[in-house]
Amino acid sequence: MARVARPAPALAEAGEAPLTRLPGVGPRVAEKLAARGLLTLQDLWLQLPRQYEDRTRLTPIRALQASVAAQVEGVVEAVDRGFRYRPMLRVALGDDSRATLVLRFFHFRAAQVAQFAPGVRVRAYGTPRPGQHGLEIVHPSYRVLDDDGGALGDSLDPVYPAIEGIGPAALRKLIGLALDRLPDETALELLPRAWLADLGLPPLREALRVVHRPPQGSDVAALLAGTHPAQRRLALEELLAHHLSLRRQRIALQQHRATPLAGPGLLAQRLLDALPFALTGAQQRVYAQARADLAQPRPMLRLVQGDVGSGKTVVAALAALLAVEAGKQAALMAPTELLAEQHFNNLRGWLEPLGVRVAWLAGKVTGKARSQALADVAGGGAPVVVGTHALMQEGVAFHDLALAIVDEQHRFGVHQRLALRDKGVLRQMEDDRLERVVPHQLVMTATPIPRTLAMAAYADLDVSAIDELPPGRTPVQTVAVSAERRPELVERIRKACAEGRQAYWVCTLIDDSDEVVAQAAQSTFEALSAALPGLRVGLVHGRMKAADKQATMRAFKEGALDLLVATTVIEVGVDVPNASLMIVENAERLGLAQLHQLRGRVGRGSAASSCVLLYQPPLSLLARQRLEVMRETNDGFVIAEKDLALRGPGELLGTRQTGLPGFRLADLARDADLLPAVHALADRLLAERPELVDAVIVRWVGGAARYASA
Repeated sequence: MARVARPAPALAEAGEAPLTRLPGVGPRVAEKLAARGLLTLQDLWLQLPRQYEDRTRLTPIRALQASVAAQVEGVVEAVDRGFRYRPMLRVALGDDSRATLVLRFFHFRAAQVAQFAPGVRVRAYGTPRPGQHGLEIVHPSYRVLDDDGGALGDSLDPVYPAIEGIGPAALRKLIGLALDRLPDETALELLPRAWLADLGLPPLREALRVVHRPPQGSDVAALLAGTHPAQRRLALEELLAHHLSLRRQRIALQQHRATPLAGPGLLAQRLLDALPFALTGAQQRVYAQARADLAQPRPMLRLVQGDVGSGKTVVAALAALLAVEAGKQAALMAPTELLAEQHFNNLRGWLEPLGVRVAWLAGKVTGKARSQALADVAGGGAPVVVGTHALMQEGVAFHDLALAIVDEQHRFGVHQRLALRDKGVLRQMEDDRLERVVPHQLVMTATPIPRTLAMAAYADLDVSAIDELPPGRTPVQTVAVSAERRPELVERIRKACAEGRQAYWVCTLIDDSDEVVAQAAQSTFEALSAALPGLRVGLVHGRMKAADKQATMRAFKEGALDLLVATTVIEVGVDVPNASLMIVENAERLGLAQLHQLRGRVGRGSAASSCVLLYQPPLSLLARQRLEVMRETNDGFVIAEKDLALRGPGELLGTRQTGLPGFRLADLARDADLLPAVHALADRLLAERPELVDAVIVRWVGGAARYASA
């Protein structure tokens, strides 16, 4: 998306001014700022504080809490300069609360040591953490006070994202100089004032000044929590910009033609009649939504999310048959050969009895088999094609691709999904123009996405949820036990396998590491093989050759192995109904979504299944909360919401997954209640003031082309 002319000339003149116009910004400083994408005055206005230091009050040392930043004042009681492993300076500080705090420095100068003479009064700010002798602050910001002490600050000090080569004080000064050049409200504001008044939020100019320079008397608690009206005003516009950029992608893609797949659905009905089970209500609803989309002459853009085992593949197969019935092709792409091969086997079992050929195209398909598969795909002899990213290679040509299905879409880069979309055919139109007819897109994920995240990250997609599991699936019982109880679990495996069941033991590392307390898969495989000599034990990890990995997985699936020791490579796609016991080593190291995916590998048959989360004490608060959630619920949608609350969206989304960069200020968990207003504003802007849309997007997202809707 190229930069466009601003509707407000004064803003264009002020906001687009290069930073070299600021005093102190020469070529070297400008280069360091440019490396962080800071090129203009507007870029500095929007370089927002990531937090604040509250220097408006003092906290008694006795009242300090670990991990909670605070400002203290006390008298130096003792100074220790040591060289145990590296130079270190420790300063003991005491105050009237009769408690002591240690200030610890690893990088210091001789002049600093001289400052900390016993009896000197010091004011320090930082985040306390447990140390050998109580709480300590490592490298606090501090100042030595004179006899009169020093007045407390009357405002919060903003803390900006660090920029290499530019110190915090210098950056604050530069941002202050940029703020002094803010244009007036009329030139700066992009959103109509009446619309903002309806939301009860301040104008942009006021919001920027408050966030960068909180005035005396500001609501300190609200600013620290990110809920101040000024912060919400900025978050609203930032969320609006991202939402509009995704909507623009959707609008642009839907300008293309797609083949309407509006047949009677006879092939799909034949599959439904042949299945040994009936679709759940949720599957029927999502299939109906997809079928309505596919009947349109514009490309379907639909995300189907559903919990592990909810039956997304059947819905994909029904959609594929609508393409086949129209004489077109459908392609299903999965991120790993393991998952792709499982889809291939399922689709072949369902579709080939209906006379529909399913081709298989993956990296390991070579020689004559690959040549034949490519010829069948290009000639139309294979109406349905299943594969990995190999489907997107230049040498793969489709006869007439009308439906692209992408499973576990977050595992693919956005450009990879674009490549599959561009496999559509060129058709000559009535006016002799050549126009690309793009395939419909059905995107699937087994990682349920919180509603708020879906509203923000997938504005370019219609979202469907298969929120109902097939009948007969028993919930997996989940327990968390300390690693000290490993011997009990070995006996539990012996008993389960003696009853004809199979088990997984998942490790988080391949090789042993001195830095991380975790059992490596290799050593665990050797230890369990020795402890269970009567069992057939296999090993799978990401560094194995694909053929060896596939052979081991196939042996486990066919019952030739009793116990599979694996890394999280088996997180997605393994379907072994006879496996009823899952043990996850060092479960405290994994996120909720990953734990839920691993647990989903069991409970696929009729037998009662268990998942044991083996942890290494002591547990952090976050790890304890995660394990508690896993014990409380099997519902992936509930787990997704909890995951968002515990981790925030930054770890759940990334550029690779959605095209969304990190937000400057907005937080999808904290600001979820703004999303309805964001959607309403976007609708109104697109309908009533479309000339403002580009300026909003460029201000917050930048001018680069975006591929989030691929």
